[in-house]
Amino acid sequence: MEPLASVSFAGGAGQRPAGWQMQLRVDYAVNKVMQTHRGQSEDAVAQAIQDELRTVGVVPNGRQIAQYAAVISSLPLLPPNNRT
Repeated sequence: MEPLASVSFAGGAGQRPAGWQMQLRVDYAVNKVMQTHRGQSEDAVAQAIQDELRTVGVVPNGRQIAQYAAVISSLPLLPPNNRT
């Protein structure tokens, strides 16, 4: 009986840094808010980011949220999408 070959997961989860999945969730939530809350007040943007992060299961970091909110609120509004 021959020994079984070892299984190799090249590029698998063993090579990813800790917290990579949480960062993907943060990026998703921030990008979603960036599309809908550009140019609004920092408080409104921060609340929207907190809400989105909680829906994807991430406990928000206040300092990080404030930084994202400041940048998103300073962005210009997107032009309306007139495709029908």
